[in-house]
Amino acid sequence: MLLRVFSILFPVFAIVAIGYFYARRHPIDMSIANRINLEVFTPCLLFSILTDKSFNLLEYSQLAIVAFLLVMGSGLLMLPVVRLLGLNAKTFIPSMMFANTGNMGLPVAYFAFDEAIMPAAVVLFIVSNALHFTVGSYMMNHHTNWLNILKKPMILATLMGITLSFFKLPVPTLLLEPLKMLGQISVPLMLFALGVRLINVNFADWEIGLRGAIWCPLSGVLVLAGAMPFLTFTPEQAGLVLIYAMLPPAVMNYMIAEQYQQEPQKVASIVMLGNLMSLITMPLALLLALPA
Repeated sequence: MLLRVFSILFPVFAIVAIGYFYARRHPIDMSIANRINLEVFTPCLLFSILTDKSFNLLEYSQLAIVAFLLVMGSGLLMLPVVRLLGLNAKTFIPSMMFANTGNMGLPVAYFAFDEAIMPAAVVLFIVSNALHFTVGSYMMNHHTNWLNILKKPMILATLMGITLSFFKLPVPTLLLEPLKMLGQISVPLMLFALGVRLINVNFADWEIGLRGAIWCPLSGVLVLAGAMPFLTFTPEQAGLVLIYAMLPPAVMNYMIAEQYQQEPQKVASIVMLGNLMSLITMPLALLLALPA
């Protein structure tokens, strides 16, 4: 089992390490690549999976529910924690709610359960991502422009894909194939970009970073433990949601904190130390999630 876990996580952390060491040797600005990934490659991935002939939206309704509960439940669990520890709620809570379902979740799901699990993994990613752009933005700014959110490529691709899937409208293969090819770029680029980001780990705020690294997977597991008795999953789906419950904070939390000037350096420490902690939490998640 340990060898299997290693074989699953090695490609993930190997690509992260390549990004890290390359950026150490050749400092690079990933902002353009990240923007293209957010606006082109990832929307293509979402759209191609949602419009695939084998994708049935209703089959994944419970996964959508558990994704919603993981995000919102983690936020509610953290309310008394931030008050007890005297932390800034806007700084700490979003990073506990919105996990790294893109950079970490999609690759780990792919290598753990193969390509067949990707529609389920994408549903978890879509719900978390949609909540991040809506609830997360509202938490930072109560005057958020919702029309601008709806214009975001990932939101548009999701809405278009869900609509076509619901009405069973086929997408011509001639169009779908190049979109699939572009979508295949997104996951390895996410991992490479995460490695590049790790060179900016700031240990000045290590205390709040360490708290976030511990509380993020812990809050997810607590929420999932409360929800699982009321949900029915296949063994693979049950393993998948456990992995997603234990994911580290999303890199996007730092980008949003920087945009709204909400103590971005502290959020960066939470995000980066959380992702470093995944060297421990992800093997543990896989040991618990994978069938014997």
